[in-house]
Order: sequence, then structure tokens, then C-alpha cells
Amino acid sequence: QVQLVESGGGLVQAGGSLRLSCAASGRTFSSYRMGWFRQAPGKEREFVASISWSGGFTAYADSVKGRFTISRDNAKNTVYLQMNSLKPEDTAVYYCAGRRANYDTAYIGPPNGVDYWGKGTPVTVHS
Repeated sequence: QVQLVESGGGLVQAGGSLRLSCAASGRTFSSYRMGWFRQAPGKEREFVASISWSGGFTAYADSVKGRFTISRDNAKNTVYLQMNSLKPEDTAVYYCAGRRANYDTAYIGPPNGVDYWGKGTPVTVHS
């Protein structure tokens, strides 16, 4: 069992930055590929970024590529999402996700394939 707790969301002006953190419980964190999804009001949950268990592989949605960076610290059981150059369209609730992996891959798949979810942290970007 893995529990995920996000933090770091908030209100920020367009062009600003935020860093989200996701703290995971459980001793098997390092065997999970981890990711971030987001859900804006009235929209479906969408993939943002993911990272392999080693941290050596990452993947990003086209909409955030070049602005967001995902990283992880397996010693601290934590995954991060550094968000720069934020835009109003980035406004959403951001969810941390974990999925078991048999090999070192960043591919996390669609939301219905995720094994564990955090409760989410809201991010609001105003212009």
C-alpha cells in the first residue's frame, strides 16, 4: 500500500513558478513509476508528466514541455514538479500518481491504469 500526499499548490501570477511535492509512504516507492496529472473544472483528468523509478527517464505532455520539470528523490520518497512560466490554462487540481513498474520506464499510461492517487493540490494561475 502506498499513500501519496501532495503539497505546494497555490495562487500565482502568470509567468510565475511553483514547485509541487508528493510525499509517499511505503518502502517500495523506488519501484514505482510516478507522475502528475491535472484536472481543470469541467474537464477530464489529463497527464502532465511522469518519471521512471530510477529517475533516468521522464515524459511530458506537449502543453508543459520546456516549462515543467519532474524529478524524484527515492531517499526521501518524494517526487517533485517544478512549474515555470505558468499560464492561466495551467489552472487545475494537480494529482500525484503512482503505478507499479516491472522495468525502468517513464510511461505511466492513462488515469485508469494508475494504482495510487493523492488527494490533489490546487493551482490557480491568474493573469
